[in-house]
Amino acid sequence: MTPKISGISVTEPVAKPTGSGGSGVVAEKSPGEGPAAPSATAQTGDHVTLTDSARSLQKIEAAVAKTPVVNAQKVADVKHAIGSGTYKIDAARIAGKLLNFERGLK
Repeated sequence: MTPKISGISVTEPVAKPTGSGGSGVVAEKSPGEGPAAPSATAQTGDHVTLTDSARSLQKIEAAVAKTPVVNAQKVADVKHAIGSGTYKIDAARIAGKLLNFERGLK
């Protein structure tokens, strides 16, 4: 069957294959080379250095991951206020926040 997309050959891969060594370097092999043949372009190892900003972001990410999603003290305070009948609903504030949210969706 002939490909219907022009400009792409069936015999040529669309993307180059990557090696399984993890370095991302793929060496071209001649037909006579076996899998154990050394490659002139292969790297011996990878080295990564993080900047101070990256280290700071890692620390911040770890701190955020440890922070609970729910503020337990605030929930307890609201439950107590509802139970005692002192919880006040500010309808104007709620309406304003709803309008700001709607404006943000556009």
